[in-house]
Amino acid sequence: MKIRMLRFVAYPVVLVAAIGGVYLATRDGSAATSVTTHDHQATVSSGEAGRPVTLTAADARRIGVTFAPVTLGPMTREVRTVGQITFDETRVHAIAPKVDGWVERLYVNSTGQPVARGQPLLAIYSPMLVTAQEELLLAHRLQSEVAGAESATTQRAAQLVASARRRLDYWDIPESEIAEIERSGVVHKTLTLRAPVGGYVLEKNVLAGQKIMAGDALYRVADLSAVWIEGEVFEQDLANVRQGQTVRVELQALPGQSRTGRIAYVYPTLNPETRTVRVRVVLPNHDLRLKPGMFATLRIAAGGRDAVLTVPRSAVLSTGERSIVFVRGQNGQLAPREVSVGESNDERVEILRGVRARETVVASATFLVDAESNLGTALGGMGDMPGMELTTPPKPLDAPAANHSAHAAPARP
Repeated sequence: MKIRMLRFVAYPVVLVAAIGGVYLATRDGSAATSVTTHDHQATVSSGEAGRPVTLTAADARRIGVTFAPVTLGPMTREVRTVGQITFDETRVHAIAPKVDGWVERLYVNSTGQPVARGQPLLAIYSPMLVTAQEELLLAHRLQSEVAGAESATTQRAAQLVASARRRLDYWDIPESEIAEIERSGVVHKTLTLRAPVGGYVLEKNVLAGQKIMAGDALYRVADLSAVWIEGEVFEQDLANVRQGQTVRVELQALPGQSRTGRIAYVYPTLNPETRTVRVRVVLPNHDLRLKPGMFATLRIAAGGRDAVLTVPRSAVLSTGERSIVFVRGQNGQLAPREVSVGESNDERVEILRGVRARETVVASATFLVDAESNLGTALGGMGDMPGMELTTPPKPLDAPAANHSAHAAPARP
């Protein structure tokens, strides 16, 4: 039994060893060498630049290739960021009564409602106001009674009238209502509080019939004839941003239009998480088309230089490790050329090295031209791969003629 088991285990081991020996004895070492050599060639060719591309005028039009010259001239630079419209804090007011009382009637009764300076807001009943009216009428009666008395007495009576009038005025009772009380000689149960400023109601915290206390903020009103736009500027751009600088503002709500404002304030602190500093732009809003909460694009003019070698922004193809442009030669070929780039704006890129003024570069469809160039390089490299020869193989001498191929024996399935 033990002998049988030993044979059962040994036979597969011997068979595998025999197959391995035959493979090692018959293997051709040139294959490994060929594969290794080709991999090395592929690695070398992958680092090479693309080959020049030749395009006919029809092909260039078909794929959208356009050309532009390399120019030497002025280049403006701008800092671009995104901001949000908010209220001008100096134009936001809280409206609060200076006396206790009850709201008998509301004249401004909805959020968002426009109000004008001096417009009636609410009618209020207040025992304090009733007492002040009674004192005013009493002072007037006293002044009438002492009209023929000595000057000191009449002067004292006039002072009492002025004091009663001033008390009502300090409680924001309009001059017209005080005059009406004096003319009629009747105490009014309710008096009207009016808006001290104009604008739009942002908050309304009062209802009809509600008891209100002195100092309660009943309304919050904002004047929107001017607004703020606050944006974030990166730390590396702070050297080009200063107070008083002109800013061009673009908004999605106003396509094709732009507005001009100025930087009113640069905040003194930097956000350590985003590495940005807030800037405040003041913008006129007389037509009220700028609404708080809208997003805006801020373009801050940061100066520039007079003599800079530039190409269109779309002409530069960045691969991550290098930047390439395609230069059109005298023979019409588009040759890839590595360049060193500097500053840029939305339209042009500064070229520090690699091209000369008045040379012509590909300005659009650069990616397609680059793909064509790299395709030519790749096909050229595959020509040395086994089985990838680009030439037609020779025909065997004993091959049958083409016109007798129909009589050839059919292939065995």
